[in-house]
Amino acid sequence: LISTSNPSALTAAVMLANLLVSALAFNGPALRPRAAARSSAVMSFESEIGAQPPLGFFDPLGLLNEADQERFDRLRYVEVKHGRICMLAVLGHIVTAAGVRLPGDIAYGLPFADVPNGLKALEVVPAAGLAQIFAFVGFLELAVMKDVTGDSEFPGDFRNGALDFGWDTFSPEEQESKRAIELNNGRAAQMGILALMVHEKLDNNPYIINSLLGSPVPFN
Repeated sequence: LISTSNPSALTAAVMLANLLVSALAFNGPALRPRAAARSSAVMSFESEIGAQPPLGFFDPLGLLNEADQERFDRLRYVEVKHGRICMLAVLGHIVTAAGVRLPGDIAYGLPFADVPNGLKALEVVPAAGLAQIFAFVGFLELAVMKDVTGDSEFPGDFRNGALDFGWDTFSPEEQESKRAIELNNGRAAQMGILALMVHEKLDNNPYIINSLLGSPVPFN
């Protein structure tokens, strides 16, 4: 593990990782079969939602090499789910950083107003409270946020005959557009919440862009 309080060690680790990746890039003979597999994957999935400009089909880790449709759907399901979680996380981060809190106490003697922002909240919420959150998320994962009825039309379709919000009234083109928008927003949110957490640990300034623009956001 590398301490974030030691920028030199962190920089050295990043440089070492770059050197390893560069060395692997010159391993020509070993990459020939993978290149053929990648070409096959591109042909199979280049028309899927999410393979769009400017990157098109982008699979640098080769996760879809020689993959079938079931494998693709599983990875897409995971990507959509993580994107949705991260969109909620970014929104929650922004809202709490703005000072918005629920009324009352999160635990006996601990008002919501006294809970700090970001990762520091984990330091003050009692273990029993964290256990309740974990249990609730587990319940959603195992019993709610999945294809319960078996009528899912695409990975991430959790309507289950109850929550529709007019989806069936959209044309196929509109449905494809909305799915692409959700996918892109989820990808951006995954990068966004990661950046917020990293900068919080580095210098307690997750909203560094605001600082660079001359409008710093007070944080904890």
